[in-house]
Amino acid sequence: MTATASAGGPRTATGTGTGTGKPTGPITRIADFYGAYIDARNTEGGGQLAEELRKFYLPPAVRWELKVWEKKNNADGVLRAQNTPARWKVTDNGTANHTETGITFTWGNGRTTKLVVGMTRDLRILHIGTKGATGS
Repeated sequence: MTATASAGGPRTATGTGTGTGKPTGPITRIADFYGAYIDARNTEGGGQLAEELRKFYLPPAVRWELKVWEKKNNADGVLRAQNTPARWKVTDNGTANHTETGITFTWGNGRTTKLVVGMTRDLRILHIGTKGATGS
């Protein structure tokens, strides 16, 4: 994973599961979560680690919302899919009261899907969905 920031464009982080970044930035924190989560999901026996990552990065209310979504959709709520992506990119969508990022997953067949992840100023993920926190 690589995180970059520039004055003229949106901050982004991209990855295939490894790399560098700034640990205190919200974009990097979301990218770190997704990188570690995808790595865990791609590792045999990584299910327990994926659950521990959820506990560390996601408050109880978000974990509950994901469990409800997963039961209804028979898929992983963090990824909104039954499998794991080949590549991913996190881009700052920017909002006034919290950080909102767009995550683009690229799957093995080249197809892409997008999610929106919101994070509070104190670096707690508050929303994962296909739309922003107010329109999910």
